[in-house]
Parts: sequence; structure tokens; C-alpha cells
Amino acid sequence: QVQLVESGGGLVQAGGSLRLSCAASGSIFSVNLMGWYRQAPGKQRELVATITSGGSTNYVGSVRGRFTISRDNAKNTVYLQMNSLKPEDTAVYYCGSVISQTFYWGQGTQVTVSS
Repeated sequence: QVQLVESGGGLVQAGGSLRLSCAASGSIFSVNLMGWYRQAPGKQRELVATITSGGSTNYVGSVRGRFTISRDNAKNTVYLQMNSLKPEDTAVYYCGSVISQTFYWGQGTQVTVSS
């Protein structure tokens, strides 16, 4: 059984920062691609950023330069540092990872940015 547990969401003013964490636990043979996705009210879930086991990163254009994804392979943990937050970043943020060749979702954490 594999679990992804997110933490770090909350309420912040525009221009502020938050750091999300997502730790994988359970029967893990390998952790490959790790990423963050978000879903705003009334919108589809979208990719925010991904990072491979080798450290290669990819970002959606709207967050590039403001968000930084990183990972600690020894801890099977992925992070998302979010700076210069905007009200349009408000969403539920989900961790998604390929673990032992299966894709798993976390439960989601709410990020609310007030103007």
C-alpha cells in the first residue's frame, strides 16, 4: 500500500509564499516522476510542475519563475516552493507520483491567496 501525504497549504496574501511538501510512504520499490497539480473551483485539474528522479524539471507557463519544485530522493519527498503568489493560484494542490510504475494521487491541500 502506497500513500502520498501532502502538507503546507493555507491562506496567504498576494505576494506571499508557501511551501508544500508531499511524502510517499508504504511499499515503495522506486519513485520516478513526482509532480504537483492543482484544481481551482469550476476548472479542470492542471499540471503545475514535475521533476524526474534525475532532477529534470518542467513547469506550466503561469508559474515559471515563481514556483520551484524539488525533491529529496532519500526521503521520497517532493516540495513546491511558491513565491509571489497571486489570487489566481488559489486551488487545491495535489501531489501525483509514479511509484513502482503506478501513478498515485495525494489527498490534496488547499491553497488560498487573498488579494
